[in-house]
Amino acid sequence: MALQSGLYVVATPIGNLGDITARAIDTLAKVDVIAAEDTRHTGRLLQHLAISKPMISLHEHNEREKSELLVGRIASGQSVALVSDAGTPLISDPGYHLVSAVREAGFLVSPVPGACAVVAALSASGLPSDKFVFEGFLPSRSAARRAYLGTLISEPRTLVFYESPHRIVESIEDLAFIFGGERQMVIGRELTKAFETMLCGTILQVKERVCADDNQQKGEFVILLRGAVPAVAQESVTPECDRLLRALLKEVPIKLASKIAADVTGIGKNQLYERALVLQGKRD
Repeated sequence: MALQSGLYVVATPIGNLGDITARAIDTLAKVDVIAAEDTRHTGRLLQHLAISKPMISLHEHNEREKSELLVGRIASGQSVALVSDAGTPLISDPGYHLVSAVREAGFLVSPVPGACAVVAALSASGLPSDKFVFEGFLPSRSAARRAYLGTLISEPRTLVFYESPHRIVESIEDLAFIFGGERQMVIGRELTKAFETMLCGTILQVKERVCADDNQQKGEFVILLRGAVPAVAQESVTPECDRLLRALLKEVPIKLASKIAADVTGIGKNQLYERALVLQGKRD
């Protein structure tokens, strides 16, 4: 069955080729043309899938120009798939101008969801995932990076960043400088690939492990940082609250115990989660 004319935003694997969805394969096989961040990279994926389709290069340097061309193709009745080199397009990848142009022209834009490094890392991090902030790549220079991180020092939600291998050590150092070495963090490296690692601990603990092993400085990185705990919430934990948490922890999982205690006491759920970890002996 032919696809309706329009733009299909197709997520592709971030590493393991087995993570591509059946719908993504079907969509790539049926569209008229594929707009790819790197046609050589996408060509290898298509070859693996035994799919042969014409491709148009669409990257940060030509996206505005190519968007007009692709909108014209859609207007003529064609279907277009948008893919990035890995993961979900537009998430720190090209595609925003094309999607905006297609929508502005009144044509279909349909997501074909799948792998995304941000979500993959967050799901396995052990950090609070009910609310988070994705900040993309940090500034390349240390001064600008520290200034930017300084604006996030009071952010209570889990912070998620991308980082490149040649800046990973310096970025961890800057995180320690701004947030302090005891803030909890997780680094996901080479997610879904053969040498995937997840390093968890305080910023200083993770830095020590990264610096001690050159292999931990190679690949693609997702950095996750626990959000700030409001000082007022820290001061609000009382012996009565501890007794409530202990009673709840005997009956329900820690996340639910924290939520119930938060509803009862009005204390922040994240702070109560941290306190519950202490009561269970999992935090000092």
